[in-house]
Amino acid sequence: MSFRYESLDELAADGIEVQLDPNQAVLLERSELVDVRRVDDGTYQLLPNGRVGAVRFDNLQIEVTPKQKLGVAHLIFLLGYAKNPGFRPETVTAATYGDLWPAMAESLIASVEQALTMGLLQGYRTEQEALLTVRGRIAFADQLRRRPGYFLPIEMRYDEFSPDIAENQILLAAIYLMLGVPRLQPETRRRLLHLAARFAGVTRLLPGTPAPAWQPSRLNDRYQSALGLAEILLRHSSTRVSAAGAEMSAFVVVMWEVFEDFVTVALKEALAGYPGYLESQLAAYLTGDGDWTRGGGNSHGDVFMRVDVVHRDEAGNPDVVFDAKYKLASSTGTNANADHYQMLAYCTALQVPVAWLIYAGGGKDIRRSIKNAGVDVVAAPINLRQSPHEVLARVRQIALTAVNEPAVSV
Repeated sequence: MSFRYESLDELAADGIEVQLDPNQAVLLERSELVDVRRVDDGTYQLLPNGRVGAVRFDNLQIEVTPKQKLGVAHLIFLLGYAKNPGFRPETVTAATYGDLWPAMAESLIASVEQALTMGLLQGYRTEQEALLTVRGRIAFADQLRRRPGYFLPIEMRYDEFSPDIAENQILLAAIYLMLGVPRLQPETRRRLLHLAARFAGVTRLLPGTPAPAWQPSRLNDRYQSALGLAEILLRHSSTRVSAAGAEMSAFVVVMWEVFEDFVTVALKEALAGYPGYLESQLAAYLTGDGDWTRGGGNSHGDVFMRVDVVHRDEAGNPDVVFDAKYKLASSTGTNANADHYQMLAYCTALQVPVAWLIYAGGGKDIRRSIKNAGVDVVAAPINLRQSPHEVLARVRQIALTAVNEPAVSV
């Protein structure tokens, strides 16, 4: 059976029609990548729902691409930076592989091979077991609870120097996740199996098990790039098998959440050390009593709002509002009415003179003055197709302009 590839843009309102068997339709619906609507026997309409990514079956791949056709490297950068501002996608091979799954697999291979150039990382982990001799520390509470009145065996707790540590468990879990992807190239699968064999003595995490916690340090510095990519794969990927045995691998992200998380972290990094501080997801009310300009949560009312990011000055007074919009309320960005209504509400409730509406797109900043309100709204685009350095420089430009310049109406 020949392999089929179906793609739709995340803004394609009419979606596409594809041929699916009932098991594939069920698995695709469970992935939540698209809304699945049955047209007739074997034909389904797929509609975008704010998510992007790819679902792969044995003979079919369905992909929802981000607006502006963001590549794999751009998407991985946004996901990684939002969790770790030190993350850079140097090992993502998107220039070579346009298809998401081969790019993911080859990128993981490259990053793990680089991490293992000096061998498998080892560390101390705490073990506990019943022994006939003393080793480490006696776990008295466990001894009394499990073996009251008995001297042997002894419940011992000791530190073991072992490769079975969180960092290796995460990398191994990501490798096995990629091995579950249908129709990878034989050479790619062979390299993944070879890497898995190098993690001898490392516990394989069961599918769906949360990744164990680890802390960046000088000792695991060579692992950190690979760990960033592995955690992205584990967080956003899944494999499923239907009752009839159909296999599916899915990588799905919600783009507005990705963009909002990225902008929030990037703004905080850009203004770190600058006078004042940023507060994200500020709870406020459009109606009611209380003075939010003095800091402190003493506002109350019945029209609740949650503001993406607010910058407070050194006295705790809000002075700038930021709001991340992956896409504006209008497709052109020139008549984004609903977004401007929202910014006006934020500024009115917080007594802030200017709001920055940060969205994914091209072009220049557009500053508008709201009539009879003393409020300016600035629509500021970020071109996500640029390099990570350029994207972060753009966020920094927006952040510093916002906190340094007074509102100027045009």
